[in-house]
Amino acid sequence: MSHTLGVRQAQKQKTRQALMDAGLHLLEEQSLSSLGLREVTRVVGVSPAAFYRHFRDMGDLGVALVEESLESLHTMIRATLAEQDDAEARIDRTVDLIAEYVRHHGPHVRFIARERHGGVRPVREAIAAELDRFSEEVASALAVQTVSDGWSREDIRMLAGLYVDHMVMTAAAFLEALAVEPGGDRSATEASEAEQRIARTARLARRQLRLVSLGRLHWKDGDK
Repeated sequence: MSHTLGVRQAQKQKTRQALMDAGLHLLEEQSLSSLGLREVTRVVGVSPAAFYRHFRDMGDLGVALVEESLESLHTMIRATLAEQDDAEARIDRTVDLIAEYVRHHGPHVRFIARERHGGVRPVREAIAAELDRFSEEVASALAVQTVSDGWSREDIRMLAGLYVDHMVMTAAAFLEALAVEPGGDRSATEASEAEQRIARTARLARRQLRLVSLGRLHWKDGDK
C-alpha cells in the first residue's frame, strides 16, 4: 500500500511540475492575467479538472512560480554574502552569479520582471513578500560586517533593500542584453553582439554596486 501511495504522490508531483513548466513557457510571450487555464492544461495533456487538484486558480500557479523563480537566486546570493572576501571581490562575484542565473533561468527572470507590477494581485504580493524576505536575509548578512558597526537596524535594512532592488534590476538588464526571442535561434554575429551587451551590462552593474559600496563607507545619517 505504501509503495502505491508513493507512486501516486510522485505522479502527482510530476503533474504539478509539468503544469508549472507549461505555464512558465507560455508566459514567455504573455502576462499571467491573459493566460488561460485551458492553455496550460492543453500543453500538459490533462483536463482542466486535473488542474484544480494542484492549484486553486491561475493566481495560485503564479505564486508557486514566484517561489520557484526566486529560491535558487536566494541560495546563490546568501552564499556570496557569507564569503569573507573584500567588497570588490563580492561585487564581482555577485554580478557574475546574476549573469549566470539569467543564462540558465531566463524564463523565471522574465516572469518576475513582468509580474512584479502585473495585474494579478496575489502574484504581485508574493513577489513583494519574497523580495522583502530576501532583503531581511541580506540585512542579516550586512549587519555582522565590520563596516556596519554603529549603523541602525533601519539603515541596514534600507541598504539591503537597495542591494536587492539592484539585483532584480541587473537580472532584467542581463535578460534584455541577451536579446533573443523566446525559443528563437541567432547567428554567430548576433550571439557575439549579445555577449558584448552582456559585458557592458556587467560593467555598469559593477560600477553601480561600487558606488553604493563607497556611499556605505561614508554614510552619514542626517537625523543624527
